[in-house]
Amino acid sequence: MAFLHLIPSPSSSSNNPSLNPNAPLSSFRYSNNNPNLPPKPLPLRRRKLRSLLRCSASSFSEKHHTNSPKSDDVVELPLFPLPLVLFPGAILPLQIFEFRYRIMMHTLLHTDLRFGVIYTDAVSGTADVGCVGEVIKHERLGDDRFFLICKGQERFRVTKVVRTKPYLVAEVTWLEDRPSSASEDLDLEGLAGEVETYMKDVIRLSNRLGGKPEKEVGDLRRNLFPTPFSFFVGSTFEGAPREQQALLELEDTAARLKREKETLRNTLNYLTAASAVKDVFPSSSSS
Repeated sequence: MAFLHLIPSPSSSSNNPSLNPNAPLSSFRYSNNNPNLPPKPLPLRRRKLRSLLRCSASSFSEKHHTNSPKSDDVVELPLFPLPLVLFPGAILPLQIFEFRYRIMMHTLLHTDLRFGVIYTDAVSGTADVGCVGEVIKHERLGDDRFFLICKGQERFRVTKVVRTKPYLVAEVTWLEDRPSSASEDLDLEGLAGEVETYMKDVIRLSNRLGGKPEKEVGDLRRNLFPTPFSFFVGSTFEGAPREQQALLELEDTAARLKREKETLRNTLNYLTAASAVKDVFPSSSSS
């Protein structure tokens, strides 16, 4: 199995100690890494990556909602803390079984179907930057559980907790990347192209190490602008939620793409070395 090595970099996550879910929230599996150690090798989840690639053209777009809010708007938003990071444009399946979140769903089904997904873990606590999840499909079961398909919309920053019972509700402001100049746009296009090239090489080598046929990786950007493409790339770093959170919080597309480029370059270096070892010692490739 191939592994992604993520660069050890200081997280830009801001944790808000006033947000405290204090309970198991879902059946998602995640790892709590020691923040004083470099990130562990990340399994490259090819099935998940292929799924993301297939939906990239339709899901990731420059505008994620027909009524995109202004950055200075302050609104109240119900929050769903989870041990994962949702990006604008990404698709997130969820099963809702806790009583408090079933209550939240009953409310959302009669309003605008939007809630805040915000990252939390037992070590770093709950972040104060998250992403709106909009319910695009739902199924209510006989025992009052819900199966949801959500799509990431705008990013937000928590400014004030309004209430904690029966579920978190907070005042939030909207987070947007800073606009760039015409010359910076050209640089962003070049940077996005470099990131795409690294992604293709990582996928190709990962497939090789996994015993899959080597074939040319197609167009990953699918005409995406640099900003939504940077969100798409971040969403593929599944298994490294703290790195994803740091990427989500950046308000500069160039900075996000540069960080992703460095991550992918380090990953490619590792996979290249692993591929060389496989060529010399074929029997060790499965270990």
